[in-house]
Amino acid sequence: QVQLVESGGGLVQAGGSLSLSCTASGRTFSSAAMAWFRQGPGKEREFVAAIRWNGGDTYYADSVKGRFTLSRDAAKNTAYLQMNSLKPEDTAVYYCAGSRPIFTQIATPAGYMFWGRGTQVTVSS
Repeated sequence: QVQLVESGGGLVQAGGSLSLSCTASGRTFSSAAMAWFRQGPGKEREFVAAIRWNGGDTYYADSVKGRFTLSRDAAKNTAYLQMNSLKPEDTAVYYCAGSRPIFTQIATPAGYMFWGRGTQVTVSS
């Protein structure tokens, strides 16, 4: 069974920075990519960013482009999300997700088969 464990998050003032990490462990981890989604109060879960394990291609939601950077250490099965210039609207629970072996549905939850439990990010104004 694959497990995704997130770390990081917390409370920060607007304009500040936070870093999240997600490590995959388990018997077999065959995901082609890893992503972050977030879900704010009363909102649906939305795509934030994704990265392919092979090649490191990245994809970002328009709302975070230029502010968030996703990287990975394939040897450690770990992805890192650096979040800069945070805004109050970035407040949400952030979830790490591991994709299906064939990575086509980049920005939809249906494209991911493994999920972490989530970590809270709160940005105060």
